Amino acid sequence: MADLEALRPATGPATGPATGWADGPATGWAARWADRIEASTPAGRDRGVDALRALAICGVVLGHWLVTAWAPAPGGKLVISSPLAHLPAFTPLSWVLQTLAVFFFVGGYAAARSLRSTPGVRAWLRSRAARLLRPVMPLLLVWAGIVAGLTLHGTPWTTVRALALPALAPLWFLAVFAALTAATPLLARLRPGVTAASAAAVVLAVDAARFWPGGPAWLDRLGWVNLAAGWLVPYALGMGWAGGMLASRRAAGALLAGGAAGAVLLVAAAGYPASMVGVTGAEVSNLSPPTLAAVCFGLAQVGLALLVRGRLARLMRRPRLWTVIALVNLSAMTVFLWHQTALSVTAVAALRFGDVPGLLSSPADPGWLAHRLGWLAVVTALLALAGTAGAGLRAVRRGRPRLRAAHRDPAARRTRTPHAGRTAQGPPRTGGTAQEPPHGAEAAHGSPRAAEAAQGPPHGAGSAGDRRVPGFTTRCHHHLDVPADSL
Repeated sequence: MADLEALRPATGPATGPATGWADGPATGWAARWADRIEASTPAGRDRGVDALRALAICGVVLGHWLVTAWAPAPGGKLVISSPLAHLPAFTPLSWVLQTLAVFFFVGGYAAARSLRSTPGVRAWLRSRAARLLRPVMPLLLVWAGIVAGLTLHGTPWTTVRALALPALAPLWFLAVFAALTAATPLLARLRPGVTAASAAAVVLAVDAARFWPGGPAWLDRLGWVNLAAGWLVPYALGMGWAGGMLASRRAAGALLAGGAAGAVLLVAAAGYPASMVGVTGAEVSNLSPPTLAAVCFGLAQVGLALLVRGRLARLMRRPRLWTVIALVNLSAMTVFLWHQTALSVTAVAALRFGDVPGLLSSPADPGWLAHRLGWLAVVTALLALAGTAGAGLRAVRRGRPRLRAAHRDPAARRTRTPHAGRTAQGPPRTGGTAQEPPHGAEAAHGSPRAAEAAQGPPHGAGSAGDRRVPGFTTRCHHHLDVPADSL
């Protein structure tokens, strides 16, 4: 997908058909924007996968915003706290909003498909590393400035540390994801099912060593091996899915049932925490590092994701819904790296006001959650501002692209004039999660997108190479280049 700035509609009335938020009529820039993104999406793109990624990142973001708390401490200081430590009735929220396994699953799927479509492993690794690591430096620079400013202002170091640590916590995910990405060419040579089973066995062995009664304290350090092994399980399954594994609903159902049963058994009988996120003050965390319970829970999530993916793909035929999902995918890295910064910056701005309910107050108060929900509008606005700024910087760095249209009908593409060369040769490789046409069982039986392609272009589309989205100043490229800022 092009940068956000390139997708911004021109002012003026729409001249073509517009759809409502779901299906009804609508007008205005939002409808034109939706039309443009819809027109730029290739017929063979699996929108269900994009929806899974977007829902996973939204779950992570909302979960972090609801469990990250700062409580007043003696001496006018702030310390990190968690509502789950005081209000265990909210624990089921962690079962819904801890969606990292789906994120790694889709990431493995995307990496495997991208690797197959990119000539040269070194070029692929360079491209992926640049996209993963480039956004880190702005985050570090911003927090270097915030920490310096708070310190010079006389803010206690305990408070500075409490505000900075949650904002920088997403970097652990980036490190693990980057390591798995670097290992993808090697993992692609192995059988993904065996890889996932072996990684799960490592997690089991490490947990047995850590939690064995009477074992030496140093064994607890082995837990950090699970940081790689635990997330390798869904990542390898995602790579297998890209190769045709897990194609049946029976396999998905087995993952859901088996994973859920394993997680329930470990929590009920083996003493694992019920919360699937870390809880301040707890002796054991299911997430830092991942435990066997977290791995089982992740398997259940992967099974559920596979079961609902088809329904999500059908929902994504609605242009407005697809626009939201596409934009979340476009800004996936920005959203993930900066969402805790948006919350922490809001807290920094409120420091001079003292005990601010839902922001700088003890989460032991039953009304804390209601107040925190009220703050989410402010935090979301800051995150949107960060995403817009990031899109602007990317547009400046890359230069405004010249977007050309492409017909969805493969036969029409073959009749393109020579100046359309790149499109005539197929979609450009982006090194991210660019997706190929459906394969496996879906290809054999036909997919909704394949049916759309067979029907030709949508109503109102012009000829190949000359299709313009009504109300926009630039033409629309045929390929949805989502991975430019996705994980």
